[in-house]
This record gives sequence, structure tokens and C-alpha cells, in this order.
Amino acid sequence: MKSAYLDAFSGLSGDMMIGALIDAGADPAGLERAVAALGLSGYRIAVGRRDLSGIAAVKFDVAVTEPQPERHLGEILAMIERARLAPRAERAAREIFQALAEAEAKVHRTTPDEVHFHEVGAVDSIIDIVGAAWALDQLGVADLIVSPLPAGNGFVRSRHGVIPVPAPATAELLAGFPIRIGDGAAEMVTPTGAAIVRALARPAPLPLAFEIERIGYGAGARTLADRPNVLRLLLGNVAAGFGADELIEISANIDDLNPQIFGYLGERLLAAGARDVTVTPTVMKKGRPGVILSVLAEPAARDRLARLIFAETTTIGLRFHPVARLKLARRMIEVETRFGKIRVKAAGAHHGAEPLNLAPEFDDCQKAAIEHDAPLKLVIEEALAAARRTLG
Repeated sequence: MKSAYLDAFSGLSGDMMIGALIDAGADPAGLERAVAALGLSGYRIAVGRRDLSGIAAVKFDVAVTEPQPERHLGEILAMIERARLAPRAERAAREIFQALAEAEAKVHRTTPDEVHFHEVGAVDSIIDIVGAAWALDQLGVADLIVSPLPAGNGFVRSRHGVIPVPAPATAELLAGFPIRIGDGAAEMVTPTGAAIVRALARPAPLPLAFEIERIGYGAGARTLADRPNVLRLLLGNVAAGFGADELIEISANIDDLNPQIFGYLGERLLAAGARDVTVTPTVMKKGRPGVILSVLAEPAARDRLARLIFAETTTIGLRFHPVARLKLARRMIEVETRFGKIRVKAAGAHHGAEPLNLAPEFDDCQKAAIEHDAPLKLVIEEALAAARRTLG
């Protein structure tokens, strides 16, 4: 399996993504067959080349030849299921549309099932999403990494009227991904491109050790004054290594707090953004037994978590210091067992690598064990076995 790095210096859209994947080796004829299986009508696909600043990039176009209905999430997911795509491609397409529906629902204060897909429910956007999912699977991409994204400037016209750039749904989808606010004179990332990133990609840790095998360029529709409007896709492998990040540790010695409060406090701290909370027995001055409360968190969360600790405990002072950590790349998969669906955390040297550790979600296993009156250890064992089969 391969990794793909999206060098999105000019942003990202569905057609740019497919163009880059075709340029990197995805079969255009196979893609068209996969799209035809959706049963859509009123469109025409064209694959050509466009020269931008001396870069010969693939331009993928979908011409809409008939009016298209507004579609709900359920209709689109049923269409994808009927197409009988390869399992990984089908799962990716479903996840992209699910991410998009959740973002639109949040913006419009409704539910994902009630969202009317307008621009992104049109035939060209459906083809972009399903085509990208199919091409990633065909190239064997298991790990999609994306550079910081230019957020753009100005306003665009949508079915709901004039909206700011980035569009509200795009902004929701890109939450948690590094963006460059104000970079670009127009809409640089479309909702389709943002949904692909949200569902399938992770931010690139920089510097990134990457072994390049092939490079693909996908052309956008506009001509930009300050940069070539292309998406560069690097296909290859992330060099073996560990992820790293910088956190802070907040700690306090406490010897006069009702111990029943610590469990409650831990839940509140995690809900407020703490990465980890531990309570360690210790012996304090004058031989008094106490505990050391330790909280790992992002530096930006320091004051928020400190206020919570001061409010919920008897401590009058906190210590904090920066900590560095090495970490395995983690992803959550959902597996089917005879006890139902169970989530399993898979951790490896990098995304797409063979997992070094598999950990079924304890709450899922406990719930399944109670519902099926089964031994908890058996549920955990079956979840692990199903995860190994899924990851092959």
C-alpha cells in the first residue's frame, strides 16, 4: 500500500484531485466505468491537459448536460451501494459524503439525513467524489497526507446566496487542519475538496520524510495571477519513523481532596481538551499520603484546564512545563463481529503501515458483552481477530 502527499499550494477541488490521480497513474477508462455503475445520467466526462506555468497538468472535466435533482444523503449512499465498487473505494466514498452531510447539517442547524445537497449533490460533484475514491483505491493509496491549505479570500455565490470564502461548510470540514487565512484571491478549497480531506486525509507533519515514486499534477479551472492553479500529488511511501509533537504537562500535589472527586475531574478535563489525565499516589511533606494530578494538553488549553482544576480541587498552585513525545500514527477502524460493530484503534509507524498495536474500544466491547450476555474477554478477542482480517 502507498502513501500520497497532496501538495496543495493552490488549494484543492474534486476535479483537481482526480486530475492529479490520473496523472500519477490511475486509469481514466476504469474510472469512467466505475462512475457509469452509479446509474447517473446527463453528464459527459473529458480528460485532457492544460499547461500552467510550464507544468503539463491533467484537466478532468464533467460537463452537465441535463438538469439534476436535489439529492439527500440516503439517495447518494444507495447509489454508491448499487454501483458495487471495490470495498475500500465504496467505504471512502461513503465516508466523504457522510463528512459533507455532517458539516452541512451543522451549518444549517439540521440533521445529516435532512440535508439537501445542492452544488455537491449535483452529478459533477458526485462523480468527483466517487472518482477520487476509486482512483485512490486503484493506486493502492492507504495513507493520504495534506499540506497546509490556502483559505482564500472574498465571496462566492451559492444556492443560498452570497457566502464568504471559505464557504461555511468548507470551514467546518477543515477544522483541525492547518490553513493559511487570507492566502489566495478567490475560493481556493471547494466543499468537495474539503470533504475528501476531512474523511480521508491527515495533516502533514513537517518536515516529512517521504520517498517519491511518482508525481501527478491536476489542473484547476481558473487562471491565478500569483501561482499555477495545480494540485501536486506525490505518490510513494512515508519513510519509517515516529510522529512527534509538543505538549505541556500540568501537575499538582493534592492531599486534602475527597478521592471520589478525581474520577469526575478526570472526565471533565478530558471533555475540556486534555490529552491524558493520571493520578499517582505519593507521600508528601510530614509523611502525609497524597496524589500527584498530571494532565497532558495542548499549550493553548493551559488556562482553560487550569481554571477547571482550581475550581474542582483544593490546590492553590499548579506547575506546568513543556514535554515532547514520540507517537505511533493512529486510526480508528470499525469491524463487524457476531456481537455487532466494534471500533478498534490501530497504531503503526505511519498511516497505512502494518499496525504494531491493536486496541478494541473498551466501551464498545463492554456494551456488546452485556447486550449478548457474553464474556468480555471473548468479545475483545473477536474484535482483535476481526481487525486483523480487515487490515489483512
